[in-house]
Amino acid sequence: MSVRIQHEDFDAGAEIGRLRAGDPRVGAVASFVGVARDRNDGAAVSSLVLEHYPGMTEKAIEAIVNQAKARWSVFEILVIHRIGELKPLEQIVLVVVTSSHRGDAFAACEFVMDYLKTEAPFWKKETTPAGERWVDARSSDELARRRWERLG
Repeated sequence: MSVRIQHEDFDAGAEIGRLRAGDPRVGAVASFVGVARDRNDGAAVSSLVLEHYPGMTEKAIEAIVNQAKARWSVFEILVIHRIGELKPLEQIVLVVVTSSHRGDAFAACEFVMDYLKTEAPFWKKETTPAGERWVDARSSDELARRRWERLG
């Protein structure tokens, strides 16, 4: 398991390559890259600032990763989450899961992302033509997370 919080951008292909390198058990790699958008809630967004609580954020993400590893048969999970100021089109988050089979890799990757959106202590502030605004959690993200509770 690897969790990194960083200002710097990441190379998704290189990170995936490192995660699966030399492991002949890996038959599936599922990944997700989240990207900053230029619009949110109907308003243009020129930048997004992501803040976190150092130490607490990493522990929260590690707990999410451990839950995924307990639920599915996976080998490795990598989470890279950027902080600081991001512009539209810039990468925000990378989640990569390796497994023997695609079903476990897909499910674990989606689970980690759904829980990241609702459980990891990040705060987002957008800059719009009307000024800066803090971004509230979306009800759709909460619904996505709750579905995993029902699936047990």
